Amino acid sequence: MSTQPSQQPIPFTDPAPRLSRADIARIAAQMLPHGAVVNLGIGIPSLCADFVPEGVYVRYQAENGVLGYGELLPPEEGDPDLIDASGQFTKMTPGMAFFDSAESFAMIRGGHIDATVLGALQVSEQGDLANWMLPSRGIGSIGGGMDLAANTNRVIVAMEHTTRRNEPKILKECTFPLTAQRCVTDIVTDIAVISVTENGLVLNECAPGWTADDVQALTIAPLR
Repeated sequence: MSTQPSQQPIPFTDPAPRLSRADIARIAAQMLPHGAVVNLGIGIPSLCADFVPEGVYVRYQAENGVLGYGELLPPEEGDPDLIDASGQFTKMTPGMAFFDSAESFAMIRGGHIDATVLGALQVSEQGDLANWMLPSRGIGSIGGGMDLAANTNRVIVAMEHTTRRNEPKILKECTFPLTAQRCVTDIVTDIAVISVTENGLVLNECAPGWTADDVQALTIAPLR
């Protein structure tokens, strides 16, 4: 595994608008199974709490020691003592539980989390995940990402398809330090929905106005 910078920017004119961060979260939330215990990462993943389809019940767990919280609340309505791991205000729900972070990580490492939605800097065609360090900065933040990626059966990545410089983030092999190997099961971006299989990446859906060729043009790893 190399720690060199990622691929060069790709000259490409978007054929249509890309999906918003909220759209990415909405699509990822539709993948969460009914009755699941789910951990949401920082950024786009945390927005999934607002988009679970009607009739689907999930219990959210956070590394700071919360289980069973509801959708996110605006700052003016939130309780500073009731936040998720990314510091966002959460809605109290019946049956909600609180505990210390050591017990929270024991839940994760014990395999008691059914699904997690995480952000990513890079994902490889084998499902390797890199999301904790930018080599150009020389620093990173591990958080609970390594534990979640290594101990959760379904790992959904929710992210923009490229960097701000239009560098592809879905590669044949990650060039950033890995969070975990062969852990990602699904990728939801602002232009595509992709499954990670034993035979490589499968393109399931394109954003409106985008074709499979458009998505492939911004993806280093081959798509089926």
